[in-house]
Amino acid sequence: MKFNPFLEKPKKLEACVMTWKDLAQKPYDKNEVSPYTRTRCILMNGTEYEAVWFGHEFHRNCSDNDLRRMLAMVRRQEQQQQKLIAGLKPADENLLETTIGYEQLAVDLTAFLAQHTKDQHVKDALDFALLEDFDHLYRYANLLESDMGAKAEEYVEGYTEITPGRPTVSHHRHPYDEVKQPISNKTADAFTQCAVSIITAAEQQTMNYYMNLGAFYKNQKGRELYTEIGMVEEQHVSQYGSLIDPTGSWFEMCLMHEYIECYLYYSMMQDETDKRIKTIWEMLLEQEIAHLHASVKNLNKYEKKDWQEVIPNGEFPELIKLQSNIEYVRKILKSTVTNTAQREGYVDINDLEDTANFFKYQNKMQKKVEENASHKVIVEHQNHFGEDYRFETKPNPVKELQNRKEDNVTLGRVKNC
Repeated sequence: MKFNPFLEKPKKLEACVMTWKDLAQKPYDKNEVSPYTRTRCILMNGTEYEAVWFGHEFHRNCSDNDLRRMLAMVRRQEQQQQKLIAGLKPADENLLETTIGYEQLAVDLTAFLAQHTKDQHVKDALDFALLEDFDHLYRYANLLESDMGAKAEEYVEGYTEITPGRPTVSHHRHPYDEVKQPISNKTADAFTQCAVSIITAAEQQTMNYYMNLGAFYKNQKGRELYTEIGMVEEQHVSQYGSLIDPTGSWFEMCLMHEYIECYLYYSMMQDETDKRIKTIWEMLLEQEIAHLHASVKNLNKYEKKDWQEVIPNGEFPELIKLQSNIEYVRKILKSTVTNTAQREGYVDINDLEDTANFFKYQNKMQKKVEENASHKVIVEHQNHFGEDYRFETKPNPVKELQNRKEDNVTLGRVKNC
């Protein structure tokens, strides 16, 4: 069913302010809820975080106090939405259990977007980082069993495999190689425009989570693992953020932010299996439509533009669905596991010059990969249990990653291995 939020009648902004009771929604039951309800909450938490900080940056880059007051009103409501969604996580879901949800979201959202974008450069970026988030899920799942005796398959419920991807030791690249060519909103299709912003916000949420909470982990090996993977998330946010069209005005970017929030809440609402959580998505969609129309008024008032000059067709593109992507991930793993980034593109590690920035950074950052937390957490698990932890539907599609008693630290990092 087609839906155009610009054609909807909005509530008044003041009517969107929520009470403390509204914000105190009952958390989901971690033992009963679908893993994709959990990942939807993570995605929308990250979306609201992005909305809040974009609103602050807009506020700090304009001098019209009437405009700043309207931005403050919308931003206050975005803060309320974020607090509501963050509070859906139950108190008995610990830091590492939540992390499994973050990485499952990263895998299945990235795989979905990669399969539906029409832009090959964007698809290449998604496929590339997909294998890294996939490996992060594997590393955290081994830590989960080592430290808590729990199996991550109980959290992903069989929808997402847990097996090595491109080894995390191979993810650490020179910052210059994370900067990609941005899309142009004048030529890119609507789905791709939404996709690059959505994945940037989602990865940013993961980056922020690891930045802030990794240091609260209960032991040193876990703290070090969050530090290492958190640095990779910085790379992912740099990569994805560089894909966004940077030429829009503040008012155009604001309109796009609000449109994407409407698009995501509508997608979550259509896909949600928990009736109570679905009513929350419906309520927040109604609020976002009000925010969108406020942004349209600002665009009209300050730049004398209609919304159609920014988003020609307001109808939502294909909706986002969080679902299993096992076969797609296996295909990409088998065909691109030895790829690395090089400036705006990607290249097989075996085709890199020996003087490439990748090798310079690797040699500077990690002189002994055996000391990396991402490697040590697997070795410790193997030493204790006799092999690593996996949840596979069939053996890993990459022969070099099939040995459960040895962690590969050369694939995608060392030439001709």
